[in-house]
Amino acid sequence: QVQLVESGGGLVQAGDSLRLSCAASTRTFNTYTMGWFRQAPGKEREFVAAIRGSEGNTNYADSVKGRFTISRDNAKNTVYLQMNSLKPEDTAVYYCAADLNYYGSSWLWYHYWGQGTQVTVSS
Repeated sequence: QVQLVESGGGLVQAGDSLRLSCAASTRTFNTYTMGWFRQAPGKEREFVAAIRGSEGNTNYADSVKGRFTISRDNAKNTVYLQMNSLKPEDTAVYYCAADLNYYGSSWLWYHYWGQGTQVTVSS
């Protein structure tokens, strides 16, 4: 069982930056693909970014490419999402997810989830 705890959400203005963190409770963190997803009210959960384990390969949704950066510190069992040039449409609950075998954009295949952290971007 892997527990994920997100932090770093908040209320910001358009154009501002935020960095989300997700701490994982596993000794084999470097073997997990880590993903970030988000869900706005009334909308489906959508993929934001993912990063492989030790290789560090990354994948982004088109809507965040060039603005968001996913990274990980395997020594700290933590994955980050640096969000720059935030827009009101980025407003959502952001979830951290982990999986041993899947590296992709479908939330259905990630086995472990955090509780989410709210990001609100005002115009």
